This record gives sequence, C-alpha cells and structure tokens, in this order.
Amino acid sequence: MLVARRRRAASNAIYDLPDPEIFSQSESRTRRRGIASGIRDLLPRDTEEINGLHVTTKLRTACDVGRLLWRYDAIGALDGMLRAGVNRGELVAEVDRFKGFRGVVQLRELAPLADRRAESGPEGALRLHWIEADLPTPEPQIWVHDDDGTPRYRIDPGHREVHYGAEYFGREFHDEDSREADEDRLAWLRDQRDWTLDVFDKNAVFGRRPDPLVTLQQGFAKARARLGSRVAVHIDLGR
Repeated sequence: MLVARRRRAASNAIYDLPDPEIFSQSESRTRRRGIASGIRDLLPRDTEEINGLHVTTKLRTACDVGRLLWRYDAIGALDGMLRAGVNRGELVAEVDRFKGFRGVVQLRELAPLADRRAESGPEGALRLHWIEADLPTPEPQIWVHDDDGTPRYRIDPGHREVHYGAEYFGREFHDEDSREADEDRLAWLRDQRDWTLDVFDKNAVFGRRPDPLVTLQQGFAKARARLGSRVAVHIDLGR
C-alpha cells in the first residue's frame, strides 16, 4: 500500500491531525474507518521508501495537493512543500504531466505563485487573496528595521515601496494574551515606519465566503495616497 497524501484542509490541519489517505497501484483498497483509499497510476519516480514505508515523493505530493486541495489551502501547502525542499522550477515543469487530470488548471495557476519564504498556510492564502485583488505581487516576510538597522518586525505579505502590509492574526499566536504586544507592534509600524496595515482573521481568509479583496484594494490605495509624492509606484495593470 502507498500513503499518498493528506487531504483535509490545511487551515484545519494547523490544529487537527488530518486523516491519512492510502492508495495502491493494484486493484485493492483498504477498508478501514478513518482512512480514505483508492488506486493511483504512479510512476516509479513518484514513490520512495522512508523507514520501510512507501510514500509519494515530495514533488508528487506537491502536485497532488496543488491539484486537489481548495485553492486557499493548496497555495499554503505548496509553500510548505517548497520549504520542505521541492524546487519550484521542477514543480512548474511537472504540471504538464497532469494534463487532463482533475485540478490541473488550478495547479498550473498556483505552482508559479508558490514561495518558500512564506511561513504558514494562512499567510499563503492571504497572499493569494492579494494577488486575486489584482494588486502588485506581494513579498512574504518583509523585515522592518529599527533605527540602528536591527531587524525588529516582519510583515506577512506586503509591498515594500507602497508600505502596505496584510497581517494574519490566527488563534495560535494572536490570542488575548498577545493582544497588547500586537497592538504595540502595529502602532510602531504605522507611526514610526509609515506602514499602512490591515489585519485579517480566519473567517476573513478561510470563511465560507472569504472576500478580503475590497479591503486589500482600499488599503493599498490608502497606503499609496499616504506616501504621496514620496514614492513612485508602477502598477502593471496588464499583468
């Protein structure tokens, strides 16, 4: 049998261990509660053995999650696979192999957008919302420095020239105990470094009808207006 991937939404998998999916290259299935199973047509290069267990390679797993997860989970999973060692160029080159497969259109769109610098699934999802808002491509994890040049705070996805950033406040690292520190950090970035920031929570990014596009567009426009003539920004509307 082959453990192929884990499919539960990445936004949930942050907190809950997802159920495994087990596939074979024969005509057999596993009949066990809590385990999805099936048959897959896998090439020899799609699998490897780790501690006696046959699993899909990182590259094949990246292609599967990029095709089959909900898009806002898929981009975070792809970011994670790049952090785990998958080469983005190889990932992009592998897409055409799945022509005609379910989800290949999504994989073709998301593979070039994957970025190993992103540090969490929600950050990747927020970055995708930003791109879908037709704004200039954001940069993950922008360091903002203190007066002596010491890196002080990082902004999740942001635009360096416009000084606009989007922050994801999830329950794991931004609970009631951290509220004061979060407010101090945002105030410093706004008052001392001229950053315009919008904060998004799980409902805004992963809700049943996530729609942060207007907030992102308005925030970006506000940041650009705030900087005024101090910053010249070229926006390629034909992107």
